[in-house]
Amino acid sequence: MARKSKSNLSELYLEENKDQIYENALAEIQSFELPLGTTLRSVYDDQPNAHQRFMEKLDACIRNHDREIEKMCNFHHQGFVDAITELLKVRADAEKLKVQVTDTNRRLQDAGKEVIAQTEEIIRCRVQQRNITTVVEKLQLCLPVLEMYSKLKEQMKVKRYYSALKTMEQLENLYLPRVSQYRFCQIMIENLPKLREEIKEISMSDLKDFLESIRKHSDRIGETAMKQAQQQKTFSTALQKQNNVNYGRNMHLGRSRILESKNEITLKRTFEEDDEHEEEVLTAQDLVDFSPVYRCLHIYSVLGDGEIFENYYRKQRRKQARLVLQPQSSMHETVEGYRRYFSQIVGFFVVEDHILHVTQGLVTRTYTDELWNMALSKIIAVLRTHSSYCSDPDLVLELKNLIVVFADTLQGYGFPVNRLFDLLFEIRDQYNETLLKKWSGLFRDIFEADNYSPIPVANEEEYKIVISKFPFQDPELDKVRMNHPHILQQSFPKKLPMSQSVPQIYIQVKEFIYASLKFSESLHRSSTEIDDMLRKSTNLLLTRTLSSCLQNLIKKPHIGLTELVQIIINTTHLEQACKYLEDFISNITNISQVTVHTARLYGLSTFKDARHAAEGEIYTKLNQKIDEFIQIADYDWTMSESDGRASGYLMDLINFLRSTFQVFTHLPNNNNDHAAMSGKVAQTACMSACQHLSTSLMQMLLDGELKQISMGAIQQFNLDVIQCELFASSEPVPGFQGDTLQLAFIDLRQNERL
Repeated sequence: MARKSKSNLSELYLEENKDQIYENALAEIQSFELPLGTTLRSVYDDQPNAHQRFMEKLDACIRNHDREIEKMCNFHHQGFVDAITELLKVRADAEKLKVQVTDTNRRLQDAGKEVIAQTEEIIRCRVQQRNITTVVEKLQLCLPVLEMYSKLKEQMKVKRYYSALKTMEQLENLYLPRVSQYRFCQIMIENLPKLREEIKEISMSDLKDFLESIRKHSDRIGETAMKQAQQQKTFSTALQKQNNVNYGRNMHLGRSRILESKNEITLKRTFEEDDEHEEEVLTAQDLVDFSPVYRCLHIYSVLGDGEIFENYYRKQRRKQARLVLQPQSSMHETVEGYRRYFSQIVGFFVVEDHILHVTQGLVTRTYTDELWNMALSKIIAVLRTHSSYCSDPDLVLELKNLIVVFADTLQGYGFPVNRLFDLLFEIRDQYNETLLKKWSGLFRDIFEADNYSPIPVANEEEYKIVISKFPFQDPELDKVRMNHPHILQQSFPKKLPMSQSVPQIYIQVKEFIYASLKFSESLHRSSTEIDDMLRKSTNLLLTRTLSSCLQNLIKKPHIGLTELVQIIINTTHLEQACKYLEDFISNITNISQVTVHTARLYGLSTFKDARHAAEGEIYTKLNQKIDEFIQIADYDWTMSESDGRASGYLMDLINFLRSTFQVFTHLPNNNNDHAAMSGKVAQTACMSACQHLSTSLMQMLLDGELKQISMGAIQQFNLDVIQCELFASSEPVPGFQGDTLQLAFIDLRQNERL
């Protein structure tokens, strides 16, 4: 029982527990909050008849709810009926209200149409007003852009390119960013680079025109600069002379007053001439418009292409420099060719110097120095070549003056010109060569025109004219002038020992010194150097040119023995005049001859050599004449007896020798030196002639082709030898001691006796 009761209790407990589970499941389903899947699965996963029991529980729950609903409906049914009754009553009023509302709405719609129309008009006007305001605001932003662009176009039109670039810069940086969204701004932005390129092309075209202009005007610019430099030099020279006059006034007041007044007049004239020239002379800025190069430089600098412009400018100017430095092939023919060449070069570098000082960085001092060094080397090479073609000393001198002005002009602009002055020393040597050639012709003309006879002077006036040209002193006339001046005129007419060529040669030597001095001026050399130059060039004239002319003169066939003797006398006087030439050089250079470094003239040796050559030519001509007489000798070596007298050819020869030696004795001997010189020459010539005659006769006697000699031929030859001995013993030339001259025939006599 107990077990049975326990099992019943357990079943009862399980039954109640299952009922509680179903109720919980129904509560969850009714709540609509929890997911049903889990709840339903818990129901179906239970015992096999759990579904049926759950459905029963569900039906029971439904029936409970239906009973509750029915109770509630029964409770509220009367109220629902009353409400329906009230609603039916309101229905009629609602219909009336609906009609009234519809009518009111219709009338309101009719009345609102006009308001709507006005409202729409107001809205449209407000929109227009807002659009206009927006447009005005945008136009206020766009108008400055358009104005600036219009300004840009106007600047381009009037060629104000630098200002146009500044305007472009303002447009790009300030104005266009504000209105960049508009299409016209994009067009402007696209056009600006094109305008920049156009400006660059136009400015480059202007630069090319400028370069062409300065190329054409370089010679005129250079001519102007050289003229100004020459005027400045003239002014400085005149001022220096004026200062020297003022200084000399304190030393020689009385004499220098006149000189000072003259120099003041000269200086005043110089200043006046300079003023006149200054009014006429134009500067480089007056001749060439430099604005294109400034403008182009600024434009390229603004565009950031300054370096490109500098390189282009320098490249073009280098090309122009090469063209300017290229001379014409005929430049050496006239001084105008050289002047045009120098003017173009000066004009080129004057322009470069101007560009250097008015621009920053376009050209630099290093660039101009490099360009000048290149040009200087080319100039020196050109001048060396073309000056070598110059054979006219006057043209060489004018070339030198042009080079000096050229160098002084460029030196004034800061260019080094020392190499040009060194070149002038080379040209000086060439100038001296041309002078030597010219004076060689002058000397030849003087010698050709000379009559080789002493200069006749009829009175004292003619004598003074001669000594004014040549430093000759006649001791006898000087003595008479000092002691007996009243009988001086009785000493005339007379003959001076030298011929006409001597004073003419002396004058031409002085003219040569003057001509050489002209080249030495303005070379910025000291007086000592100039003195040394003059002496060296004069030595060349004496030792080479005059000596050569004398040697050629002596060798000429038409110069006879008398002329040769006169040449010897002439060279003696020229030799004595060398000391006066040294004094002349010292006076014009203000250098004392006692200076250690002063060179001496070599005229002494020159004229001594000429005298020796003349003496040798005298001996040679005498021997040639003797040979001519010997050649006509016609001995009959088989004759039976002699003619009883000397041969005719020998007598003619002896007569010729006598007359010839008389020429020596008849020369003017009022100067002891001349007498001694002519006597020595006569003695040497006589001894040489006798020795040559003896040798010629001996060769005739000892001729290898001579097979035999008859006694008559020996007697005839003996007569001829006797005549030779008689001629030697007759003292044809005074001064021989004892039998000195006869000894020339002693060997001949001994051979004849054998």
